[in-house]
Amino acid sequence: MMDDTQHSKASRLRAMAREHRVVFILIVLAILLALGLILHAVFKSKPKPAPPPPIPVTLAPVTVGNIDVYLDALGTVTPVYTVTVVSRVAGEITEIRFKEGQIVKKNDLLAVIDPRPYVAALLQAQGQLARDEAALKNARIDLVRYQNSYKEHAIPEQELATQQATVDADEGTVKLDQGNLAAAQVDVDYTRIVSPIDGRVGLRNIDLGNVVPANGTTGLCVITQLQPITVIFTIAEDEIDEVTAQMATGRLMKVLALDRSKQHQLADGTLLTVDNQVNVTTGTVRARATFPNTKNELFPSQFVNARLLLKTLTQVNLIPQAAIQRNNDVAFVYVRQSDSTVQSKNIKILATEGETSAVTGVNAGDQLVTDGFDKLQNGSKIAAPKPATEATEAKKPG
Repeated sequence: MMDDTQHSKASRLRAMAREHRVVFILIVLAILLALGLILHAVFKSKPKPAPPPPIPVTLAPVTVGNIDVYLDALGTVTPVYTVTVVSRVAGEITEIRFKEGQIVKKNDLLAVIDPRPYVAALLQAQGQLARDEAALKNARIDLVRYQNSYKEHAIPEQELATQQATVDADEGTVKLDQGNLAAAQVDVDYTRIVSPIDGRVGLRNIDLGNVVPANGTTGLCVITQLQPITVIFTIAEDEIDEVTAQMATGRLMKVLALDRSKQHQLADGTLLTVDNQVNVTTGTVRARATFPNTKNELFPSQFVNARLLLKTLTQVNLIPQAAIQRNNDVAFVYVRQSDSTVQSKNIKILATEGETSAVTGVNAGDQLVTDGFDKLQNGSKIAAPKPATEATEAKKPG
């Protein structure tokens, strides 16, 4: 009896346990189902990540045109002529006819040396010449008489020969007197000191009353020619062949003179010549350019930057220098594609003048990025303001 009761009780307990497990499983399944629905709803409602916004850039087109190719070098302004004016005769300065810094012309009077001693020497030479010319004239008259007498056998031949010798001696004396007279006249002329060239007078080294020596080393003043004036600069030996080839054509090669900062052009001239040897220390050859200098833009010994126009490249692709990027010694640019993305292209720089470069590797009309490179790479979307012509066309009514 007890066994049946215990067995029935155990069966009920097992039945209750099974019911509890079923209920627990159902609850777990319900919870999992709910979580699944919640997660599905969450992931389904989450928006896809938006693509990165276009990178704002500035574009510039590739154009076709001409560009000048220059050789740049350091130069020094050098006068063609610089003369230290000295007195050719000794004496006292009685007049000074120039001012410091004055522009003078050739043969302008600069100063006067006291001429009186030299005028006196000139008068003496004139008197000596007149006396000896009279003696020569008398000797010639006697020679004619001796010749007639000799024909009549009135005198011996020796007397005629002696008189001929007297005439010859008097002729030599007259020539000597003529030379002394010319020298005296030159000394008188030298008392008036004139400018040997056109140019600008420097600082004065004399005063009134100074006694100056003949051919002194100090000089009265220095005169420097300013118009025209030259600039001497250097050319690398690797570029000599191209420069001389251009000179051989007879074409005048233009040279610009710029200030120390290369910001302002002072004057323009032409290449005059190239030196005949290379400096082995620097590997350069000197060249000289001439400038009219009509407004005195250039000053002797002034430092300038010389720019020699070597040649002109015609009908080449021109781009802003701001568009050029460099990577491991390779120059490249970013080109806008039809889908508003960019693609890099390697280029070769032929020449650069100012902010413009002549290049190969791009086509005329290509739009190049000139600003906004920070996050730019191949395939990047870009946004750039439309050119004025495109914006105008977009506003026209359809």
